Amino acid sequence: MTLNQLIWKSFKKNIGHYSLYIFALIFSVSLYFAFVTMSASPDTSSAQQTTTGSVGIRLASIVLIAIVAVFLLYANRIFIKRRSREIGLYQLIGMTKNQVFRVLSIEHFLLYFSSLAVGVFIGFAGSKFLELILLNITGQTAVASLVFSTEALVQTLILFTIIYALIMVSNALFIRKKSILDLFNVRATREGKRQSVVEVIIGVLGILLIGTGYYVSSVLFDGDIVRVELIFGAMLFILFTVILGTYLFYKGSVSFIGHLIRKKKGGYLNVTEVISLSSILFRMKSNSLMLTVITTVSALAIGLLSLSYITYYSAEETAKDIVAGDFAFMDPDGSEAFIQKLEQNGIDFEANEIEIVRSNLNVKELVQADLDSFNFDASEMIVAVIGDEDVPNLNVEKDEVVFSGRNDLMEKVVSLEDTGTVLFEGVGEKQLTATKDEYYISYFFSSGGLPAAVVDSETFTQIQEARDPELQFGSNVQVTVNIDGNGQLEEANKLFNEMESGELPQYSRLNMTTDQKQSIGLSLFIIGFLGLTFLITSGCILYFKQVDESEEERANYTILRKLGFTRTDLLRGIIQKQLFNFGIPLAIGLLHSYFAVQSGWFIFGSELWAPMFIVMGIYASLYSIFGLLSIQHYRKVIRTSLR
Repeated sequence: MTLNQLIWKSFKKNIGHYSLYIFALIFSVSLYFAFVTMSASPDTSSAQQTTTGSVGIRLASIVLIAIVAVFLLYANRIFIKRRSREIGLYQLIGMTKNQVFRVLSIEHFLLYFSSLAVGVFIGFAGSKFLELILLNITGQTAVASLVFSTEALVQTLILFTIIYALIMVSNALFIRKKSILDLFNVRATREGKRQSVVEVIIGVLGILLIGTGYYVSSVLFDGDIVRVELIFGAMLFILFTVILGTYLFYKGSVSFIGHLIRKKKGGYLNVTEVISLSSILFRMKSNSLMLTVITTVSALAIGLLSLSYITYYSAEETAKDIVAGDFAFMDPDGSEAFIQKLEQNGIDFEANEIEIVRSNLNVKELVQADLDSFNFDASEMIVAVIGDEDVPNLNVEKDEVVFSGRNDLMEKVVSLEDTGTVLFEGVGEKQLTATKDEYYISYFFSSGGLPAAVVDSETFTQIQEARDPELQFGSNVQVTVNIDGNGQLEEANKLFNEMESGELPQYSRLNMTTDQKQSIGLSLFIIGFLGLTFLITSGCILYFKQVDESEEERANYTILRKLGFTRTDLLRGIIQKQLFNFGIPLAIGLLHSYFAVQSGWFIFGSELWAPMFIVMGIYASLYSIFGLLSIQHYRKVIRTSLR
């Protein structure tokens, strides 16, 4: 048999074994080509016109390259190990290592570049789908078109040719370093009989470190840590303890818990428990580094995606806090011109005018923390003051004050008591009696997110007389216009956009919502795309590992079947095993992301639970698919174990 005949026979024989690897190649190529094609499309150029958008696309491309390269190199490592015995046999019959490498290289070349061609075709078709998603998220009205990009093709060919070269180098090193004996024993594994004291300490320490990181993150913005440098240091501490704790958790904690379960049962385990506990006692410990990376990056992806979706999901509520009505004007002339346009077009509306005065307010008695590092002087807090006559359904007694417009970020950073004594400059002390969430004036007309002070009409007149001219701005009047019918809001917004901008601010709540969704939409798309990419690649890696383990354990299943255990008996253990293998990394990743999100979600929006649970639910559902695929593969192995 000639070498070329051997290559062709080997290729046909192993193409079935390489089905998963072919899938990994096609998936990686199609994903990357679709992304770069979408990035080069003129339909999405408006989403990338900003500096943030262009930088985000470039950064996403770099991260995507890293994920794809690591994924393919790892997948190749798994499957080259599966062929170690075959490589050893080639050397036993007299072939040199160079000849073996040549056989594998030509075989791999045919496999790799045929998969590359298929991946480019699928990626080209999928690029339009990505465009549709991006255009929909950013609220653009452009029609997605299917345009082939030569530039994207060249980038893809260069990238995957480089990855192919790296794979060939990896294979060459593997063949060169391994002796024939090593090749026949490369997949042999050794399980520890007993758990050492060091492993117990590592296990307990891992749990303590994760718990400590969770606790610090939960109290990060509770007011106890008030200095900027301390907050930054606390974040680094959380990152260090959680990542190290995760590694130690897989290295010792999981095994420690497994040994406790076995000890509790006195060592008498049924076949289901033996099959499932084997992955806890040994497999996770040996794969601790890989699982730590998967868990950490999964938590990062879920956390970033949750925060982005919180901002996107909260866009309308945030716009309501920023703009007090459908339209808000600080220029009375501008509001009059807009009102005339509404009347001319027969649009029903309701206008409201509020007079605003800015005054110094001493709130030292309401603030307990040291705020020097935030450059915040509680004795001279500049606030917007309005009279209760301009506020519906609110009556403020004399010598009292009500704060309105509670800002979540300010509440965390500069927390104020709900009641206490405040001191107005030139007026005297007032008693704070309540703090309301409602925004009666727009964010831009207040003092950078600080609450507005509502006082009685007499006190408001006194503050007007004692006001400092240097603190005032504009006309000190806010005019809000609310459209009565929602169906007329878009028409009114078109009239607003046709108006020329005046010297003083004027805002549309609908424009604010649209702008927020467009600005965060690209970030949401990029983070979601990369998160989904990592989800699929990490899920594939875990699935490939399970396929590899199933082949190693096939002989065990044959023995158990001969002893009389049924397929159902073995399958129960397999299901529990996959719950551990896929469920533990998923559960830890979700916990990491939850504590990360809940510590600072208020900076990004007004809604926490719905967007976070939606993201986590989608991620967990997609991740579970790989666990089900693993169970299905084990089912096939068990079914054929007696053949």
